[in-house]
Amino acid sequence: MTSVNDIAALPQLDKKDSQDVEKSAVTDVSYEKVDVSSDISDVLDDEVVIQKAEDVAVQVISTRDDPDVPIFTFRLVFLGIGLSAFSAVLATIYTFKPQNASVSQLFCLIIAYVLGEGMAGFIPTRGYWKYLNPGPFNIKEHTAIVIMASTASTVSTTMEVIAAMDLFYDLKLNAGVAIFQIFATQMIGYGIAGLLRNLLVYPTYAFYPTYISVVNLLQSLHFDGALNVKKRRFFWIVFAAIFFWEWIPQYPFPLLTAISIICLVDNGRHDFVRNLFGAGSSNEGIGMFSFGLSWTLITQGNPLYGPSKLRLTRTSTVGMALGYIVLTASYYTNVFNGRNLKWMSSSLFGEDGDTYDQTAVIDSNFHLNQTALAEVGLPRYTTTYAISQLCYNLSLGSAITYVFLWHWKDLKHAFGSMQFLRKGHADVNDPHYEEMKKYPEVPQWAYAALFVVSLALSIGLGYAGPNGAVLIPAWSVILFTVMAAFFALIIGFISATTGLSLAIKYAVQIIAAFIHPGQPITVMYANLFGNASAFQTVYLLQDLKLGQYTKLPPRATFAAQMAGSILGSIFNYTMMQTIVTNNREVLKDPTGTRVWSGWIIQSINSGSVAMGALGKELFTYGKPAGYWIIPFGMVIGLLAPIPFWLVYHFSNPESKLAKTMKYLNIPIITLYIGYLPYSVNGQWWSCLVIGFVSQWWLRTRRPGWFVKYNYLMSAALDGGSQVILFILSFAVFGASGNAVDFPSWWGNPSNLSADRCKST
Repeated sequence: MTSVNDIAALPQLDKKDSQDVEKSAVTDVSYEKVDVSSDISDVLDDEVVIQKAEDVAVQVISTRDDPDVPIFTFRLVFLGIGLSAFSAVLATIYTFKPQNASVSQLFCLIIAYVLGEGMAGFIPTRGYWKYLNPGPFNIKEHTAIVIMASTASTVSTTMEVIAAMDLFYDLKLNAGVAIFQIFATQMIGYGIAGLLRNLLVYPTYAFYPTYISVVNLLQSLHFDGALNVKKRRFFWIVFAAIFFWEWIPQYPFPLLTAISIICLVDNGRHDFVRNLFGAGSSNEGIGMFSFGLSWTLITQGNPLYGPSKLRLTRTSTVGMALGYIVLTASYYTNVFNGRNLKWMSSSLFGEDGDTYDQTAVIDSNFHLNQTALAEVGLPRYTTTYAISQLCYNLSLGSAITYVFLWHWKDLKHAFGSMQFLRKGHADVNDPHYEEMKKYPEVPQWAYAALFVVSLALSIGLGYAGPNGAVLIPAWSVILFTVMAAFFALIIGFISATTGLSLAIKYAVQIIAAFIHPGQPITVMYANLFGNASAFQTVYLLQDLKLGQYTKLPPRATFAAQMAGSILGSIFNYTMMQTIVTNNREVLKDPTGTRVWSGWIIQSINSGSVAMGALGKELFTYGKPAGYWIIPFGMVIGLLAPIPFWLVYHFSNPESKLAKTMKYLNIPIITLYIGYLPYSVNGQWWSCLVIGFVSQWWLRTRRPGWFVKYNYLMSAALDGGSQVILFILSFAVFGASGNAVDFPSWWGNPSNLSADRCKST
């Protein structure tokens, strides 16, 4: 069987891997055997170079476990609830920001550590106080807190759908219905995840690269040893440095978020320069040769996340380079008849180039009014947004074929022998999983019961719209939930092995448009069950892997996720209502401001109108707009990987031709061709440089430093930048209701975009 990393994301840097996935994870690289009670960083040979991506899980992360430490403590309950509320509010704020930011687990981890250590140090341990402070703050209760908080910070697509209905349809759900909808759709994903544990949690190849820095920091903070003292000092120095730096590009000097020499020379005079090289403001440009110095933006590219990141960077760079050419050429050659529209926007536009009046064509029952449509006309996409949707569908279609071609033996092992239904522990050869066998698993019946109850609740809530409106029929909920389970398998494989997340929402919306023609609200909800439930599945799988790495018992992980989901549902909805009420007109504007933007909600609304109300009118072959190719992209994508696989399969595996075929990862290339026409883009070239320095120079020339400090540095940079951004959001960016603008000057112009590339 071909190793996952031979084909998982990108080409191998060195020799061909072993043909056995489970063995290859621990045999290709020579390293000392680490006792389960040791800290792996203390005994690793500084000259060992990590060769394969999943080797990070064995070489960087210790298998140490202490089964006797307390988990369900007062600290866990108090900090878990408090940080869940805190991170849910912050994540909701980010949803309405022009930056595509999110609350990382590292941010939650740092705050939990400071507070947990403080409680362990200040609360007495004698007498009845021991129930409040059972001893030192340990890694397992810390991990459970992090899982609770990060689960709460995962903004559900349900919340975004509810916001879209409020903003664009003036349709307000009852608060109880809204909160239960958010929670129920998350729980459906959790039920599906239970069936995929043998495939996407337990094995070594499912190593989730974006979580390595989280685990590395947890072990550095809690495991004793001289090296860990140095690592903690290093962490806090980097944390403090980025904390005091990040406020500068974020507030007084936004030019530093996207530095473009070409834009500075042009100074906003030419649209072509703005379109291709601009990157500093929302929906400005695609940022060619633009470098940013804001870690809040740079971290979106995850440049420090392991050797797979170097290979991923290579392939994604190919895709992004093609994206500059394809997007620019398509716009200026009037593809999709979008030359007279904005360069970048996810909104819908009318024939006159203004925002499309969707209220004129949707009747009071939220169905398409054919008579009004004949008068108003069909909406249009910007060329770049249409190309992006096409590329995302190409990526999804090719990913399906890709997983079945390259991972067939893994799928057959997990599903053909029905291993996922077996009781007890799985037959998996992974050092971390071996340590977990001492703890009882969450039984499959518990996941099945959760799934059935959540599905029933979701069906009932589909009939609880205002004035008795049916939001989505029962049969459609079931259909798209089944679809979500299939998509979860595909995107789960990609996420587990590369850290990359594929977009499936456009594909689900198009399928829903043909199943529910002329029904925009129903299409939004179909996308919710087909798309959001799939991603909730992946989020649960990731947290289960985090628990496996830190030896948190599976039932404790499950309980933490359930608690986080309940709290997150409440605070996501509450904060969303506050933001929508206070910034309604800005969130509906196609461009937005530097502080607030509704681009995520606008994208959902655009899909509901274009694909829901007007799916057949816009996406049927032969229509003037030519948008039929967007859904057909999934079919093309299904066929795209086959020639490359055939060439590799019938070539000498060591030949340059075979290596090239492995390098040309079609799902990733097509994804990145359409990755740029959203939000701000000043970070990608900085990601490329940092990724090369970290994943090539440090990994190969300074391997000891790389193993000990690379992931710790990533954690410190993420943590420090997110703490200061949270403070700024409430202090000056208007999250508290009042924004405080910094005075205009050359580095913060009022008449130009942040990078001085666009007149405003």
